[in-house]
Order: sequence, then C-alpha cells, then structure tokens
Amino acid sequence: MHVPDGFIDAPTSAVTGVLAAGAIAVSLRGARRELDERTAPLAGLVAAFIFAVQMLNFPVAAGTSGHLLGGALAAILVGPYTGVLCVSVVLLMQGILFADGGLTALGVNITDMAIVTTVVSYAVFRLLVKALPRGRRTVTVASFLAALVSVPAAALVFTLIYAVGGTTDVPIGKVATAMIGVHVLIGLGEAVITSLTVGAVIAVRPDLVHGARGLEQRLRLRVNGELVDAPAARPVPVARASRRTVWIAGAAVSLLLAGVVSFYASASPDGLEKVARDQGIDKQAKPHASDGSPLAGYGVKDIADARLSGGLAGVIGVGSTVVAGSTVFWVVRRRRTDGTPTDTPTQPRRVAEPSSQAG
Repeated sequence: MHVPDGFIDAPTSAVTGVLAAGAIAVSLRGARRELDERTAPLAGLVAAFIFAVQMLNFPVAAGTSGHLLGGALAAILVGPYTGVLCVSVVLLMQGILFADGGLTALGVNITDMAIVTTVVSYAVFRLLVKALPRGRRTVTVASFLAALVSVPAAALVFTLIYAVGGTTDVPIGKVATAMIGVHVLIGLGEAVITSLTVGAVIAVRPDLVHGARGLEQRLRLRVNGELVDAPAARPVPVARASRRTVWIAGAAVSLLLAGVVSFYASASPDGLEKVARDQGIDKQAKPHASDGSPLAGYGVKDIADARLSGGLAGVIGVGSTVVAGSTVFWVVRRRRTDGTPTDTPTQPRRVAEPSSQAG
C-alpha cells in the first residue's frame, strides 16, 4: 500500500508529514518505557523481518496481490510505540534505497501504514485479550483478529486522505469500495502471517512478546468454601532459547525470505496499485526521486541475473534495516528516563494456560 508521489496533493502531503513527525516524536518517548536490554535488539530484528516479508507479495484475487503491512506484528511483539518506529524505519529504507513509496508521500505512508495499523491493531488486541480467557492461545487468536482489522482500516484512512487531497477526480465511493474490498482479502494474509509469527516467538520466549506480558494466572484454592489466591510459587526453571539464539534465527529467516523466497513472490500489482489503475487514481503519478538509485525496484543495478539481483537487494535491505533500526532503538533505550535499570535482566515470566481450580 505504498503511496507514490503524485497521488496526494502537496498541502495534504505536508499535513500528513507534520502528523507523522509528531507521532514519531511521541513514539520515541513512549518507546523508552517499552524497550529494555531484552527487547531493544528484538525491535531492530522486527523491523528487518517486516522489510523481508513485505517483499513477499501473495495473490489475493485475479491479477491482484498483497503484502504484509506489519503494524500489528510490531505492536504485539515490541509494543505500540516501538511498533510505530519499526514500520517507519522500514518505510524510510524502502523510500530512500528502493524507490518504493514516494518521498513527498512519506508522511502519508507513515500515517497510514505505521500509525493507523499499529494503533488500530493494538487497541483491538488489548480489548480481545481482556475479553478472552488468559493464555498463549488467546494471544495468538487476538493477534490474528487484530491484524485482520488493521489492513482494511488502513485502506479506509487512505480513502479519507484521498478524498481530501486526491489529485484526480474519481468518485470517492468507488475508491472506498474497491480499496476496502481488496484489503479485507489482504488482511487475511496479514492475519495469518502475524499470528504464526507471534505464536512462534511465544513458543520459545514468551517473555519477549510485549502483548503477552501480564497474562500469568495465579492458582486459586478453595478454602472454607471461598476461592483465595494460592501463595506465589518459585518460578520453575524452563529451558528457553537464549536471546542470541532467537535473534540469530530471526535474522537467518529474514535473510532467507528476502534473499531467496522473494524471487517467487507474486508479480501482480498490490491492492493499491490495482485500484489506482482500475479507478484512474494514478493519472497524476510522478516518477520517484530515487528511480536511478543502485537498488531501485528491489534489484542491484548492472546485475543482469534477476534472481541474483533481487536476492542481493533483499539481503542489503534486511542488513540496512536491522542496522538502522537497532541504532535507533539502542539510542532510545539509552535515553530511558523512567528510572528502570537497563543493564539488569529481569526474570522471564511464563504465560500460563488457564489454570484449574483445586477443590
């Protein structure tokens, strides 16, 4: 759903740019409370993983494809404030290095793909977690539904932005119907990817998943006919993958997806591109300012072999994103102001399944 230059007029683009800058400033402050010595390295990896998976367009309808937006995944894994920063880093790398998403439309893209998806998905996620029984399965189910809702929400917001600042005269009702319709289908793919990824991380390190924190259940005992909380037991040591192992595995998967699997992604236009062609939104589209860059179009200039060119571009993108993201999150973590020590590891917590009552 990367909006190119020329779709939205200059005044509207400027307003969304100011909105995006303000949201990033707020997120930088909020991320200080979310990041610690465990999650800061994970946040950089999450950004790189989102970059890699966004290269994997999947078919959703005849002649149309979709790709991960990533707001729900980032918010649930590392927190909503950090999630906004993760997706923003990805969009910045894509716009500057790969000519994907207009530079003048960067504010539109951050507003729509980073802010809207993260805020909507995390709000839905928290509501579901509170309403459903506590446990790992709840986190996975809530992740699926939150991601599913976030994508058509982003499509709706794009339609509203286009209604205000669109550069072509297209009936907004047709735009809304087409955008929301196709992005509901894309949302299903987003939901599957998000829930599988969150479930995989929970399986090996539930303490690293921001959305799973605080879901432990205390055992309750019946004493004299009344239910009371059992005394807190000492944590049972559980074999867990180390943070380094999780990071290495995640990096390897990201490199594999971007460097190899991306070659087999759908070549069909994504949802926004298809709607833009069908509805005439793209009549005022402008060439990207970075069209001549060595990595434009997710290929390395002067390398004729398409598989090698795309694979190298993907690997470079993953590497650049993880470096840029990790640098940002390291700086944010170092500037924490809540008084919480950042160099003392906390005790990992287990996410328990619903406990049974003792009679």
